[in-house]
Amino acid sequence: MQMTSAPHLLAEDGPEYERILGDALRHAHERPDLEGVGDRLNTEQLRTMALSATALITAAAATEYEHYVKARAELRRTSATAEGPDGIPAVDGPQSTAAGSGAGIGAVITVLTPLLAGTAAVIFLLVGYLLKAVSPSVAFGNSMVAAGWFFAAVAAAAILVAAVGLLVTALRNGTTSLAAEDEEQELPEEVARAREAWRHALLERGILPFLRDALADPTAGPAARTPHRSPNRIPRMGYSRPDFSGPDEGPAAGPRPTFTSPDFTSPDFGGPDHQPD
Repeated sequence: MQMTSAPHLLAEDGPEYERILGDALRHAHERPDLEGVGDRLNTEQLRTMALSATALITAAAATEYEHYVKARAELRRTSATAEGPDGIPAVDGPQSTAAGSGAGIGAVITVLTPLLAGTAAVIFLLVGYLLKAVSPSVAFGNSMVAAGWFFAAVAAAAILVAAVGLLVTALRNGTTSLAAEDEEQELPEEVARAREAWRHALLERGILPFLRDALADPTAGPAARTPHRSPNRIPRMGYSRPDFSGPDEGPAAGPRPTFTSPDFTSPDFGGPDHQPD
């Protein structure tokens, strides 16, 4: 975005720009000034044109965007002071270490128990059934088979516990994401006002005027069939052949000069007694 002091539209704000644009297009039928949507230009064509002119549209709200970015950066700097060196909220050292150790041991047990129990079950069952096939009268084979089925049950139970743990973790992460979204909604008053001011300016001074210009441009209809064409509001790149034309006014052209071949005549030669006149 071409601005003198404000930064370019940051990548994290791109989705917000697209969301505001989408809302404006979805509710275009509610605005009398956008009633032409669907006649020559449909919503997808207008969306493509507006996305191609992002820098032009967002420049209309450059001042509000600069203020919003500065307020948000200040909030992040303030929040960073309350966090640890790794960006984790600071807690007491022993409690943090104990929690990390407990989580690590639990994860190791959850992963290793099904693997070890399953391996033991296969070995015991294989050896037990092999002994029963070779020496059916030996009771040791039955003990091996019983141990194998026990470890198989342990492996199945461990797999079930691991699945439940993954489900609980997924639900917890979903709750955390919702909490983060709620926290985003509950920004400090200064940042919230700055963001709302930028959204309003972007819509009223950027997106809506662009859409009105696109719908009012009589040449935008055929051009919109090609997504990369844009209305007159967007600078067009290209070259046109210069228009050469003769002067409309000026002095009357004088007679065109003429040239005649010189009149050469042969010299009058005579005898030796003849003298030229």
